[in-house]
Parts: sequence; structure tokens; C-alpha cells
Amino acid sequence: MDDAALVHAWRSGDASAGERLVERHFSAVYGFFRHKIGSDVEDLVQRTFLRCVEARDAFRGESSFRTYLFAIARNELFGHYRRRGLDVDPDATASGVLDAVAGPASAIDARREHRLLVRALRGLALDDQIALELMYFEELTGPEIAVVLGVPEGTARTRLRRARLALERSLAELDASGEGMRATTDDIERWAGAMREAMRAERAARR
Repeated sequence: MDDAALVHAWRSGDASAGERLVERHFSAVYGFFRHKIGSDVEDLVQRTFLRCVEARDAFRGESSFRTYLFAIARNELFGHYRRRGLDVDPDATASGVLDAVAGPASAIDARREHRLLVRALRGLALDDQIALELMYFEELTGPEIAVVLGVPEGTARTRLRRARLALERSLAELDASGEGMRATTDDIERWAGAMREAMRAERAARR
């Protein structure tokens, strides 16, 4: 059954359909949080699915269920910061928030380019990081990312272009400081693709 059919069955009282949706998307939601907070990843994943249960009738099918779930996860992320007394806006950097909340989260892979990509992503505004990770790792489209960010599609596409440039600058700064390596746009696409496959393999191993 696809997500739409499972959501319909879930609304009709089939609890097992809801459980299947959770199982299907748990790893993706876990991955959403792991590079943005230092701890409490499991708690935020649980909160996200709890909100989804509470608001399942609010899902109107105007976007994919996965997109709807990431939108809830984004709201939970900012709620997490507020509960810790941090007045974080979408233009705050993830690295700054991590410094304030806890130690850094572990990278998905020990390969140097993957660590550098994660570090560079954390140096971006949070919504820029979210947009790029959803594009690179979850392969969401521009319209889907617009739903997650709660902005018009044109704004989301502008944000993606700006975020890509910011990521290239962030990697260049790491390179200039002697901590990184020079990366072209093609390099970034290749590294992100390799990380996406590593994440998928990790998810498959959890099942």
C-alpha cells in the first residue's frame, strides 16, 4: 500500500496502517534531526509522530505524506530550541545552536568529505540547511520543500539557489582555514549522492 492508502486506512480506524507509516518513515525523520541537534533525537522523532497522530485528520493530501511529516518535524525542531530558552529563527545557524545546546552530533560517515559536508551544512541558516538536506538526501522537489518551509514555491526555489551558494562559500572557508578541501558544485553533488546512498543503506539495515 502506498502512503495515501495507508493514511486513508488509518483515518478509518486501522491502527496497523498508522504503525506501517511510522515504520516506513522513522529513519527519514531520525535523519532529519541527527545533524541539527546534539541530543534528544529519539525524543524529537517520537514527538513528531505523536503530532502526526494527533493531526492525522488535518492532512488533506495536498502534498505527499512524507512532505507533511517533514513539515511537522521542522516545527518540532524549532519547538525543541524554544523549550531550551533559545530564541532561534530560521536564519540562525545549526552550528551556533549546537554549541548552545550540546555537543555536535556524529556524522553519517567517517569519510572526510562527508564530515566536511556536514560541517559546512551546519554553518548555514537552519532553513537553508533543511532545504538542502531535503533536496540532497530525501530528493524532495521544489514544491515539496516549499510545503515543509511554509513558503511559496518561488520563495523556496530562491532559497535553494541561495543555500547552494552559501554551502559552496562555507566549504571554501573550511578550505581556506586548512580544515577542508576545495570543492566544486559537481563535488558537492557527488558527496551528497554518496551520503544519500549511505543513509539509505543505514535505514535498510535498521529494518
